[in-house]
Amino acid sequence: MTGSAINRRHFLLTSGAAVAGTGAAWTAIPGQRSSAPASPTAKTAATSRPAAPRPVTRRAPPCAATTLETAAQLRGGGGGGSGGGYRRLVSGPGLPLVVRSELAAPAAGRQDRRTALACFVQFTDLHVADVQSPLRLEYLRAQAPGAWRPQEALSVAGSVSLVEQVNALGRGPHTRSPLEFVITTGDNIDNNSSIELEWFLRVMSGGRITPDTGDVTSYEGVQDSGLPLYWHPDDSLRDNDKKLGLPRIPGFLEAARRPVTSPGLGIPWYSTVGNHDDLPGGCWAPDEPALTDFVTGARKLFTVPDSDLAALSSALKTGDDPKAEVLKGILSAYAPKARTVTADERRKPFTPYEYLTAHLDPAYAGAGPVGHGYTAANLDGDRMYYSFKVAEDVIGISLDTTYRSGHYEGSLGTGQLRWLERTLASHSSRSYDADGRLVRNTGADDARVLVFSHHNSPTMQRRPDATDSGEERHDGEELIALLSRFPNVVAWINGHSHANRITPHAHPTPKRSFWEVNTASHVDYPHHARVIELVDNQDGTLSLLTTLIESAAPHRTDFEDLSAVGLASLYRELSFNAPGVREGLAGGAADGNTELLVPRP
Repeated sequence: MTGSAINRRHFLLTSGAAVAGTGAAWTAIPGQRSSAPASPTAKTAATSRPAAPRPVTRRAPPCAATTLETAAQLRGGGGGGSGGGYRRLVSGPGLPLVVRSELAAPAAGRQDRRTALACFVQFTDLHVADVQSPLRLEYLRAQAPGAWRPQEALSVAGSVSLVEQVNALGRGPHTRSPLEFVITTGDNIDNNSSIELEWFLRVMSGGRITPDTGDVTSYEGVQDSGLPLYWHPDDSLRDNDKKLGLPRIPGFLEAARRPVTSPGLGIPWYSTVGNHDDLPGGCWAPDEPALTDFVTGARKLFTVPDSDLAALSSALKTGDDPKAEVLKGILSAYAPKARTVTADERRKPFTPYEYLTAHLDPAYAGAGPVGHGYTAANLDGDRMYYSFKVAEDVIGISLDTTYRSGHYEGSLGTGQLRWLERTLASHSSRSYDADGRLVRNTGADDARVLVFSHHNSPTMQRRPDATDSGEERHDGEELIALLSRFPNVVAWINGHSHANRITPHAHPTPKRSFWEVNTASHVDYPHHARVIELVDNQDGTLSLLTTLIESAAPHRTDFEDLSAVGLASLYRELSFNAPGVREGLAGGAADGNTELLVPRP
């Protein structure tokens, strides 16, 4: 994004910082469609796992399509936000598989030798949203079209369709190993709302969801406000979005509020917390009584004067208003002019303790494990980080990178960083201290390590956290330095940026190198999740095989099909056409379907 333009991701979620380029080495697999990457860089809870590595079966197709076979594209080409008015989606060719050799060289014949170690799916940034919440800031769209998304009312239908796709897929496309679990990497919901949390848990574990709050008989959000600032799908108002080509779809708002039944994932799933899960708006302190009163109350602002929008936008872009003083001033000043809506206590913010207890509720156990990574031990101190068994000799570590006192950026506190160091050491017979000296630990089990978090390295920045003013915070560079001390670390997998970006973290000692895999959201285009398969090539290298997947909904939409499936298709198509969407979120070829080689520890 250039100049002074603003969008919702920039001032609500992240700075949108681009990963610094490196001289990437990549190769398109012969026989696959090839293109150059747009960017050169492109407490333990365990479930039953296979007892030994599995030989890989080659060239057997998966049970459902991945983007190796076909991917959504706008008719006429181009990515989301590429202009040209509203364009329909069609099924395009599959995306290429790119071999990335920055950290280790690929040896011939490895496909025939390799054994499968782990196979799972990453969801990130689902942003399941209550779009009628009084605490939403849709009116910021007056300064930047991307501050509000026309597709947001369909987040539940879209997320359920993604669950259905994973259930249908069943196996990894390369190894044909069964998918063993799904892990979310944060921003599971949009606004730290209790009802959004309930919807998310039912999406993942199964159940009936009614994506509606307030008045159960009518919609009370911005999309029937009569204000041309917002897309009005149901009526003939010539709003700003219709002028750009967005369609009229009678019955849209009623359909968006109808109950949806999720089958729930048929495999275990694990949860990682993000700033939008932990903080109202993804950036404000959760213990602000004025915000709680407003979000559960009966007034909702639909417009705000430009002078106040500028101050609010500035506060959001910097993140330096954790106590929401600017927002509280606006809410107070314009409350008499706000529209009357139906109050709803279910919208109240939740605490970290309540987030954990909701995950631990057996009603949301689904395919397991109960707690989805969290255990009763996490309730002591509201600790939202844990380790878990991925597979035999593979360990996962889920981190909490949020600032609980309020900010959209991330970091780790010293206590969690030291816990991470101890956990890594317990699975590493050989590591290095901070000065580069070799450390031996004969009692370690020598597992491969996968690290998961919400924030990616560029968006982890040091700043004080008022919830624990005596604890130092640690940024992305410090986390990279720690992970590189442990050769058993294979990858750090995360979200937050809403973009596909894969970055090699090379070290002069090659075995201390690892990959950072950053995956796009499922609310903004291109609506991706990622299958990740870890294999041992039996030649001194490991490979991470990453494959982007889309939801089960058809690429082609039908404006008259307002079924749950039809809405999930519209959710995707609208995201590609959303005014103000950032271009480039899909990343380049080297950020999508890849083989990422790394030295075997």
